[in-house]
Amino acid sequence: MRQSEWVPTRKPGDRILRIPRVRSWRVPIPLVPKSRTGGVSSLILIYGFAGVIILGTLLLMLPVSTKTGQSTSFVNAFFTSTSAVCVTGLVVVDTADHWSYFGQGVILSLIQIGGFGFMTSATLFLLIFGRRVGLQERLLIGESMGLARPGGLIRLIRRIAIFTISVEIVGAAVFYVGLSMKNPGGISLWRSVFQSVSAFNNAGFDVFGGFHSLSGYIGNPLILLTTAVLIILGGISFMVLADLFRTRRLGRLSLDSKLVLSTTAFLLVFGTLITLLTEFADPDTLGGLSLPQKVLNAFFQSVTARTAGFSTINMANLANYTLFFTMLLMYIGGAAGSTAGGIKVNIFGMLTATMWSTLRGRERPGAFGREFNPQQIYRALVVLMLSIGMLAIVVLLLTVTEGFRFLDLLFEAVSAFGTVGLTTGIIPQLSVAGRLIIIATMFIGRLGPLTLALSLIQRQKPASYRYPTDNVRIG
Repeated sequence: MRQSEWVPTRKPGDRILRIPRVRSWRVPIPLVPKSRTGGVSSLILIYGFAGVIILGTLLLMLPVSTKTGQSTSFVNAFFTSTSAVCVTGLVVVDTADHWSYFGQGVILSLIQIGGFGFMTSATLFLLIFGRRVGLQERLLIGESMGLARPGGLIRLIRRIAIFTISVEIVGAAVFYVGLSMKNPGGISLWRSVFQSVSAFNNAGFDVFGGFHSLSGYIGNPLILLTTAVLIILGGISFMVLADLFRTRRLGRLSLDSKLVLSTTAFLLVFGTLITLLTEFADPDTLGGLSLPQKVLNAFFQSVTARTAGFSTINMANLANYTLFFTMLLMYIGGAAGSTAGGIKVNIFGMLTATMWSTLRGRERPGAFGREFNPQQIYRALVVLMLSIGMLAIVVLLLTVTEGFRFLDLLFEAVSAFGTVGLTTGIIPQLSVAGRLIIIATMFIGRLGPLTLALSLIQRQKPASYRYPTDNVRIG
């Protein structure tokens, strides 16, 4: 009997379950952010970051924000505000020499907001003022943090805030021990707090003056190692640290945590060795240091190149091959959901493991005894290709507007996209057009190419049909 001819039968005495009919157009449907079907929530994130940047720009343009009492130009204030919110660290004017304590305080606040992320910072303000966070806000926050489910978000955000503030306080205390030996108490305290917040949020701003960054502490292991630890803690994300603390065994970590920790460790060690080997004898970089100082500064260079932007040596003095390798580290960046930028070590680790699995002939790529979700591999490839395409356009525009050598322009573009802040020294000399290009690059690099793409293009609905498969020649 065909399915269309089947008729349900009822025996005498059987009860009939009557289901009340409900007209679908009268059933209240909760409003869900368009992010599940489109790109509205991504636009909210973009508008939020843009709004904070504009507010910071207006505050930095005030005469009270500068030491001279004169108003800063819109482009310079806009550049500084964008760099602070995007936790990059590229500057057109020196933070300590140009800005007053009020201006430095504005920059520090923008760094903290940018490090938390706009949605997380907004949620913290709502919690402080006793406001309730609804389902829509939870979904938006979860998407901004890369989480699939909104459950327990408020508790997670509280823990992130407590952890962040605690680490920054401890870092400031350690910095004060090292800085108070050379400076008065008040100056050392402010510099310690500023350095701690900037380092943990991977911002790269400093208040030591003269565009010198940490070059004055090239032989100070306390300052350099404390900065490096703060950078690493901020760059591997709270979720990974919480997973590590909860399991307390590497074998029980999630696949994401294993990828982040293993890839980060590999890049730190590999970056230290490459920097040490290439700059070991160069008198303009590491050549004039003792062996322990060479190892220390090579390690620090490997850490800061991942997205922090502090430097102990002049980047313009690095050899071309060292600059190129540093660009690779800046492009990769830190972990997803952290204060770091770049394409993220999660993506780099997953694509590297996929490539290795393919070379070994495995049909389904994976790592650490787990298989990757194919959709995540596709998205990782989208991020990779969009990032390369965007960098190509940025460098092309910079070569048209600026007269510097190609390698320097490429370095600044990668540094801006990876929200790193390392520079060869040409940023203050860029034209207005060049500064605007770098501003756009920092903004896109912080939000991510995929976020911007999803905000402009509606996500496709599942198709009701599939095309036949065919082969494409490779090789």
